[in-house]
Amino acid sequence: MATSKKRDLIEGRAALIVIDIQKSTFAPIPDEKRAIAHMPDYAERMARSKVAIDKAREVGIPVIFIQEIHRANLIDMGRETDGDEDVHCLDSNPLTDFAEEELGMRPDDYRISKRRYSAFYGTDLEILLKGLKAETLILVGGLTDVCVHYTFVDAHQGDYFCRVIEDCVAGSSLAAHQASLNAVEYLQHGAVRALDEVLDAMQNQAANHAA
Repeated sequence: MATSKKRDLIEGRAALIVIDIQKSTFAPIPDEKRAIAHMPDYAERMARSKVAIDKAREVGIPVIFIQEIHRANLIDMGRETDGDEDVHCLDSNPLTDFAEEELGMRPDDYRISKRRYSAFYGTDLEILLKGLKAETLILVGGLTDVCVHYTFVDAHQGDYFCRVIEDCVAGSSLAAHQASLNAVEYLQHGAVRALDEVLDAMQNQAANHAA
């Protein structure tokens, strides 16, 4: 097996990408009624993302919030309901809105809407990241095996350093969650990190820049 050069958790400038944490995440919807399956502790893991968001704000790392949204007439739903998922994230449903209160969002936050799983597909995320001169993308949100996974892959193919905070992502099932973590770790060794590790790296980067 090939060995890869050990990389720092944060290489160059970082950006925190918060994927699809929307009002539906915290709504009291029975699991069997959800359009998309959730693993246990899904909402708790999404709520934990606020710890990373708050730390990023504290040390000056930009935070980018991603929202999946589709038109109510389904014209842009594409093939998304050909698999396990039912119709979801319609612009006519107030639960599609960002979970602003739970995440502590601000009016001037970077917000990007997407029509597909990857946050790069058909959006201006790449332009924003270039403007921010970001090199390392730290991902939180859901689902590990869908939107997080495909965003990671596109970022990897765009030559970004990619990290996933394991405590702050959740999949459609525990097995799917773990399989995707294994897959992204295959692409970049050291991609899967614990929240405490990331918080320390954020603090260390801020200290180094201040020195």
